[in-house]
This record gives sequence, structure tokens and C-alpha cells, in this order.
Amino acid sequence: MNIEERLENLEIKITYMEDFLKQIQEVAVGQVKEIDKLKAENRLMIQKIKELIEETGEEIPNRKPPHY
Repeated sequence: MNIEERLENLEIKITYMEDFLKQIQEVAVGQVKEIDKLKAENRLMIQKIKELIEETGEEIPNRKPPHY
């Protein structure tokens, strides 16, 4: 295998690697967005629970549901 063939093979591998890294980056960005969305939903649920506790004036019991 001569130097030009080796260079061409390396360029092909680099191109595939760059594409793969771009795909991974897109997935990671999507996951970060989903995590941020879930965190926001979690904060809203925590706030709602606090509001319900304040309205009723008592703590919500932390027990297993009846089907357990």
C-alpha cells in the first residue's frame, strides 16, 4: 500500500469519525434539552405539592399505595 492510498484511507476514516461525532453531539444536545424539560416539570410538581400542603395544613403521608 503506497502513501497516497494510506492517506486516502485515513481521510475516509476521519470523515466517518466526524459524522459519528456530529451524530453523538446531536443526541447529547437532545438529552440535555429533555433533562432541562424534566427538571422544570419536577420543580412545578414540587411547587404544586407544597401549595397543596399549605392549603390542607397537613403533611401528605408517605406510604405505599394499597396495591402493594
